[in-house]
Amino acid sequence: MNPALRIGAVGFGLIAVCYGFARFAFGLFLPQIDSDLNLGPSLSGLISGGAFGGYCVAIIASAALTERIGARAIATAAAIVAAVGMAGIALAPSPMVLAAAVMVAGLSTGFASPPMAAAVAAAVPKRRQDATNTTINAGTSAGVALSGAVALAMVGQWRLAFGAFAVVAVVLAISAAILLPSSRGGKGGGGLPPMTKPVLRLIAASFLMGAASTALWSFGGQLVSERLDWGPTGAGILWICIGIGGIAGAWAGTLVNRFGLDCVHWSCLGLMAGCILAVGSSIATPALALIGGALFGAAYVTVTGVYLIWGVRALSDRPATGLMIGFLTMAVGQTAGAPVFGILMAGLGAGLAVTCFAALALLAGCFRAGSATAVISA
Repeated sequence: MNPALRIGAVGFGLIAVCYGFARFAFGLFLPQIDSDLNLGPSLSGLISGGAFGGYCVAIIASAALTERIGARAIATAAAIVAAVGMAGIALAPSPMVLAAAVMVAGLSTGFASPPMAAAVAAAVPKRRQDATNTTINAGTSAGVALSGAVALAMVGQWRLAFGAFAVVAVVLAISAAILLPSSRGGKGGGGLPPMTKPVLRLIAASFLMGAASTALWSFGGQLVSERLDWGPTGAGILWICIGIGGIAGAWAGTLVNRFGLDCVHWSCLGLMAGCILAVGSSIATPALALIGGALFGAAYVTVTGVYLIWGVRALSDRPATGLMIGFLTMAVGQTAGAPVFGILMAGLGAGLAVTCFAALALLAGCFRAGSATAVISA
């Protein structure tokens, strides 16, 4: 099989499981989990922040380990950790156990992305790397859409859903162990990357975008429940729309090569801000919420693809670390953003919370990639 297709297919599935199931499905099932375990908005935000915090630790370790022991081992570990975390969520008897399991599941997403960037750099021709990387990154959308479909099929059965997700993660672990290359990718010597201007601007932009995104990733189900009186079925449909829309992120590499990083970056952030308001503000209607969810998915996955390309180009000799920089700071933003949004929503209401977080998305657009990350043909 063509290396780009083989690595792209395994990576797409791995990202779908680790991001779509292990990380973002918690927000979809949160109203049901809250009902069963009596969490409340503030505790829900802290648990969501814990998942993002676990991701931060894992992605740093993943980048370093990928450069030392290779892509295959770390990608396989990511799927195993996802399976363990989601099994823990399915069996959690209390909020404390749930919080620990959500954090373990969040670790898997940090482990998943750097080895895929390294695998692409090692085995895929340079002219196809941006497209392959962003196609893999769009696996998040497939996972989100599938988790929404599962939520509709298993209304009220969140434990059974996470148990099924854990089984799928085991299958992906086996696939990664068999089909991915063991190469480390790149020739970097490890250690901290140089803090160049493009890297520093990437850190600032991805932090703000990550914080803004928690308005829907962590609280989308709660927002439509409060604004539109939707139950699990409505939240599941919203998640399917977000996931289907996010598949457009597979074309992020093509868009960047045609229009440039800065243009695609700003356009996606403006769209994301509008979608947060469409879903969570007082103007929300059922149709507007679903359209806003689909466009949010497209904007979010595309902009994460922008950060992937930005980091890999800025640190072209260390692709796993280049990806890690942007994705880590997105997660740091999500770690900080989720509990802050929960506190704002509980204390001042959903309207102010979504307005503030839409403004954060726009603020991220003030930071530009610049000419240092221009595409290099090969």
